[in-house]
Amino acid sequence: MSQPDLVIDYSDDCASCHERMPKRTKSQLAGTPALKIALVGSPNVGKSSVFHALTGRRVIISNYPGTTVDIFRGTAVLDGHSVEVIDTPGMYSLHSITEEERVGRAILLREKPDVVLHVLDAKNLERMLPMTFQLIEAGLPIIVVLNMIDEAEAHGLSIDIRKLSAAIGVPVLETAASLGRGMPELKQAILDFKSQGFIQPIVYDEAIENAIDSLVPSVKDSPPSERISPRSVALLLLRQDEQVRRLVAGEGNDVSTVDRVVEETMLALPQPPAYLLALNLQKEASKLASEVMTHRQTPGIRFNERLSRAMMQPLSGGIILAAVLLAMYYVVGVFGAGFLVGWLEKTLFGQIINPFFQNTLSTLIPVKPISDLFVGQYGIITLGLTYAIAIILPIVTTFFLIFSMIEDSGYLPRLAMLIDRLFKFIGLNGRAVIPMVLGFGCDTMATIVTRTQETKRERIITTLLLALAIPCSAQLGVIFGILSVSTGMLITWLGIIVLIFILVGWLASRIIPGERACFYMEVPPLRLPRLSNVLQKTYARLEWYLMEVIPIFILASVVLWAGDLIGLLDLLIRGLRPVVEFAGIPAAASVAFVIGFFRRDFGAAGLYALATQGILTGNSLLISAVVMTLFVPCIAQFSVMIKERGLKTALAIAGFIFPFAFLVGFVLNHTLKILGINL
Repeated sequence: MSQPDLVIDYSDDCASCHERMPKRTKSQLAGTPALKIALVGSPNVGKSSVFHALTGRRVIISNYPGTTVDIFRGTAVLDGHSVEVIDTPGMYSLHSITEEERVGRAILLREKPDVVLHVLDAKNLERMLPMTFQLIEAGLPIIVVLNMIDEAEAHGLSIDIRKLSAAIGVPVLETAASLGRGMPELKQAILDFKSQGFIQPIVYDEAIENAIDSLVPSVKDSPPSERISPRSVALLLLRQDEQVRRLVAGEGNDVSTVDRVVEETMLALPQPPAYLLALNLQKEASKLASEVMTHRQTPGIRFNERLSRAMMQPLSGGIILAAVLLAMYYVVGVFGAGFLVGWLEKTLFGQIINPFFQNTLSTLIPVKPISDLFVGQYGIITLGLTYAIAIILPIVTTFFLIFSMIEDSGYLPRLAMLIDRLFKFIGLNGRAVIPMVLGFGCDTMATIVTRTQETKRERIITTLLLALAIPCSAQLGVIFGILSVSTGMLITWLGIIVLIFILVGWLASRIIPGERACFYMEVPPLRLPRLSNVLQKTYARLEWYLMEVIPIFILASVVLWAGDLIGLLDLLIRGLRPVVEFAGIPAAASVAFVIGFFRRDFGAAGLYALATQGILTGNSLLISAVVMTLFVPCIAQFSVMIKERGLKTALAIAGFIFPFAFLVGFVLNHTLKILGINL
């Protein structure tokens, strides 16, 4: 059978799907206080930048796919009119594969936006036009936004937007949202938006068109067809989209005709319908892109392109990764956990704040148990706030600062490409780099981001490894600080954690059933980090972190104070002491592990205090750092694990990690003794 002919015929005839499209003029908008706009598009095209430029709301603007997992809503005021704006997760197609894509499509189906801004990367117009065609076929009210036009121009590309708009029948605008370029025109286009009339959909091969004609009567009254065209629903069914099939089935609807037509079409075609549909959409995209784009010859390969390639090559990429990790060590471990923590904890809190409150509250509150609640061994000020502000805050601040710089540069997708081969060994792929790296900021946030992975198997493996072997920034910074006394000790700790990460990941990939997912990822251009972006993201993450961590530290202090008062804490410590000593760790560290149940960074801060007091030294210091790194997830992370993976899986992961962490400590302790090593 020959390849299907592909034709786009744009006529002005009306059809049922476009009867549902809003036809609002500027005057009509004046009486509509709740106009709704949805931003859709592939990951890493700048949707969050457009969202921020429209609403002024602070969001994390990322240079890698998968950041906007949750839905961000804001309000834009356009010429005095209030407009709701929704920023969606990235999606490559209306045929959703990942959880993110399903969420993005759900917005189009359920939220019923009045205007859909399809944001494209202007440099990659050809690759992104297929989704534009899908949105047009769906009968959605779209405006095409060619974002990052400044980068396209820097690559010698120019796009005839008038010709493109005439070809596809919808408004097309150029923007560079991060610079504010083109945003006034986009706001005006939203206000002036009205239906362009019916756009005749793409015409496919006869067998596919016959299948569409057979499916449309069965789906025209189904829930999905209330928002997108029945033809688009039929095309999704031909792609074997199970979620759409379930929606069509609804409550007891007969889908036997749908199943029969799809099966007959698959048998009649030389390739699966999904493949042929994607192939022909891309063919038409290539044809249209060649007609509207011109490319100015640029001299040779630019330096940043050479550097980009080097970052993804095994040898050069490994060297660059080592340099990045070394920079993080000096910024977070030496400067943050060393200098800043030393000054804040020993000088500011140790000599000024804590003595002041101890003297003041001891006088104002003569009842010792009550004053101990604030300034005792487990006091809110002397323990909770001291740990949160003097030890944790400088570490997470320096980590988020350097992480935001790395993120804004576009390095993370290249790291994903570099590590893809290693991750395949443990049943994952390069996409898992995103939650893993985010885990070094906060494991709770990273566990939420695991929903971007395609299969349940991958999500479980990633969640397990995050809970086991990925220390959060505060925990990592504290460990850097206490192990920085010996480079050999730090390297040994790192080697053990990496070995356990690979070993447990490999075993999990052999035990947990499921299929491997293919790996694809947008690789954005390398950029010099923008100071405003870096500071904005650092501030946003710090605000989020402190809003979560300070209440937990205060709560932990109150619980520990109450437990100490009634003797329960001593009972827990005595119960944990044999387990701690079994691993070769001094009994005094039992308190750190008990409070580590609240937050692992809280427990790590407890180890830091023991190290500065000289209780943990040499081998016991290394063993404590290893066991604390592998220790059970904190309460916040465990709660998210239950929500994302289910109670049974979360309990299984925690039940494995607790004994495993101390078993590793036991093996490490005896290995060091047998080898006669005293660090």
